[in-house]
Amino acid sequence: MGDQYIKIGCEVFIQQGNSILLGNRKNCYGEGTWALPGGHLEYGEKLVDAAQREMEEELGIDVPHMKLLTVAENTDDRGHYIHLSFLAEDFVGTIQCMEPQFCYEWRFFPLNELPKPFLKAHEVILKTYFKRVVYLGNKDC
Repeated sequence: MGDQYIKIGCEVFIQQGNSILLGNRKNCYGEGTWALPGGHLEYGEKLVDAAQREMEEELGIDVPHMKLLTVAENTDDRGHYIHLSFLAEDFVGTIQCMEPQFCYEWRFFPLNELPKPFLKAHEVILKTYFKRVVYLGNKDC
């Protein structure tokens, strides 16, 4: 199973009314699945800075105001992950597919009609989000 250290993912919920933005993954782990925008925390980087950087790299937008929404964890064949997910309170710019080598498209989906298949690592993030809690323990997942 993956590396023997914990990796940190920073994802962002970008809402439009009762919909959230999801990307269809391409040429990377989870090919063909839908996932939240985000990526890995780099050494020495602040959590919110990582989330903001990922939004600029993946979507071409600036997200000046975010708040921590959920904390989730998973272990899979890539290793042990802690996911810190933020809510974008606003953004500046137009959402674009800035990394077409990694994403087929970005699209808003109503919360009650999320696409499948969904990236397994992000399923616990969604469970936490829908339960309206910051963190779910193992017994709750």
